Amino acid sequence: MKIAIIGAGAAGCFAAANIPYQPGVEVAVFEKTGKALQKVKASGGGRCNVTHECFDIPELVTCYPRGRQLLRKSLYQFGPQQTIEWFEQRNVPLKTEPDGRMFPVTDDSQTIIDCIWQEIMRHKVQVFYHKSIVGIDKGPSDGWALHFSDTSVYQADKVLIAAGGFPKAEQYKWIEALGHTIQKPVPSLFTFNMPKHPITALMGVSVPEATIKIAGTNIAQQGALLITHWGMSGPAVLKTSAVAARELADRNYEFRVMINWLNDRKDEDLRETIHYLRREQGKQLVQNKNPFNLPKRLWEYQLQQCGISEATRWGELPATAQNKLVEHLLRDIYAVKGKTTFKEEFVTCGGVNLSEIDPQTMQSRMASGIFFAGEILDADGITGGYNFQHAWSSGWIAAQNIVQ
Repeated sequence: MKIAIIGAGAAGCFAAANIPYQPGVEVAVFEKTGKALQKVKASGGGRCNVTHECFDIPELVTCYPRGRQLLRKSLYQFGPQQTIEWFEQRNVPLKTEPDGRMFPVTDDSQTIIDCIWQEIMRHKVQVFYHKSIVGIDKGPSDGWALHFSDTSVYQADKVLIAAGGFPKAEQYKWIEALGHTIQKPVPSLFTFNMPKHPITALMGVSVPEATIKIAGTNIAQQGALLITHWGMSGPAVLKTSAVAARELADRNYEFRVMINWLNDRKDEDLRETIHYLRREQGKQLVQNKNPFNLPKRLWEYQLQQCGISEATRWGELPATAQNKLVEHLLRDIYAVKGKTTFKEEFVTCGGVNLSEIDPQTMQSRMASGIFFAGEILDADGITGGYNFQHAWSSGWIAAQNIVQ
């Protein structure tokens, strides 16, 4: 039996590492670039955010804006616990950070790459680079013929498509030719651009916990927020971009966000704090007495936006300025115009329609002998290790079933 895997990314390579080695089974991986596991290398600032420490599957699937129906079944078969065990059995222990993200103890993505690669080599998998697929059609008997841009053809009995997400709909034509329908691809996990906004002067300032809401929607996410020279980034922004991916694409990435710099703090609580400061610490300068643990530069920026001078004391704070301060801290509005890809962690929202995939096997319902795994499917998660977990899960399941 000949098995072809299209794509040497996380899902494709993990599948290759997990196809049970049997005499007479030949596995070949075809990669369009000159390197394997490139996203794994770049992930987490070169540390590789392998998965997330969430073992409750119903809770885990809420971290995937798209694909939950499939993931409810795939994650029960191979979830974070199985991922941890898989790497530990190969002498690659993982560690958990306070926010739940999991990394190799070495803090080096190369450790993960080497581990997967050793399994691929142990299973005698062949890997071919600079092989860009242009079409798949029925081959002799029940097999498939893979056609590449260099005019070469490879005959396979089974095919796993793990080619990652494509940014343009026309790049899925060869998959549509197999009878599949494609959910229109749009970017996910991106940062917000705020051209020439004065807050960009605070680049490098971060807030550990803030809430971002897309104005005019119910979409809101919490997390760390980072001010950059082009706008805003950080987990809160990236999570928001994932959940609102289609909505923001429809708006051509021109929208407004409302930020609660104090995360989940409410008006009444904030006003009580301000009244206490006016009454008990009225002689303190507002600028010097920052009761909300905001970064100094951000606090001073907010005071300037509210027209509160350096000489203003808490006891002298006018009611109008107090009201402005409450609004700026809890409902700060910013206009966003455009997006920027977050480092190398580009993720596509969209892909192969999940109703056409058997979640128990990852086999196509439209073309027997064709399997799918990873980002090529219309399933994606927020930042935090969730997209790699989907790659490991779908790749492992496909590997177990493709030799059946």
